[in-house]
Amino acid sequence: MTIVQSIVLGILQGVGEFLPISSSAHLILIPYLFGWKESSMAFDIALHFGTLLAVLVIYFGEWWKLFVGAIKNFQNKKKNQEGKMFWYLVVATVPAAIVGFLLDDIIENFFRGQIWLIALFLALMGVFIYAGDRWASRHYRKKEVEFYDITLKQAFLIGCSQAFAVFPGFSRSGTTILAGRLMGISKEAVTKFTFLLSVPIIAGAAILKVGELEFTTEVIVGIVTSFVVGVISIKFLLKYIKNHDFSVFAFYRVVIAIIVYIKLIWFS
Repeated sequence: MTIVQSIVLGILQGVGEFLPISSSAHLILIPYLFGWKESSMAFDIALHFGTLLAVLVIYFGEWWKLFVGAIKNFQNKKKNQEGKMFWYLVVATVPAAIVGFLLDDIIENFFRGQIWLIALFLALMGVFIYAGDRWASRHYRKKEVEFYDITLKQAFLIGCSQAFAVFPGFSRSGTTILAGRLMGISKEAVTKFTFLLSVPIIAGAAILKVGELEFTTEVIVGIVTSFVVGVISIKFLLKYIKNHDFSVFAFYRVVIAIIVYIKLIWFS
């Protein structure tokens, strides 16, 4: 792998982790389209570490408030919103953690090599995101759920949807945002919940794979790139969704899938 390739993959990770377009799919499909050697899953996880740092930089204060709230719950035996949301995020983390742990070998040895299937997941989720977001905007007009009003059931179901993201093409942010929107959670609230939810699951994956990784120059450059681009992507999406829906990301997913199928059919 060259420095240029590690920078490109770092950019893809920084953008794809937070925008609902599937970073894992891009880390597989873009090298395929350009004829590059596929990176290892350990390298992909290293890039995730960069985006983990990005979300911690943006949301450190929020996570600290949630953690302190959880401590106060134990000390004072009084419920507070921050403590409640901390434990809701813990509950939401469990489904994806279990699925990821159980299916790790299958995903690495089978799904990562199925280009046609990854492109299919990418396109289908694009359609679901487009249809689901538009339906939610009409159905829940003026009665959407805000961040601290998210229920335990909603948090758990968002966590279950995140479990699908272990398959490249689904997108962790895409599945969780879609699930939240279908349950009437506002765009701003579900995006915030999604970004906070990324911390424990990315951290867990990084810890499991860190022993397989050699911190070469290319790896370090990729991590730094994904961190910088990740910070920019978070700020962009938080501002973008105030006045826009998620349709542009849905269309983009379908276009990339079509390009992949064109290469599979006519140029393989």
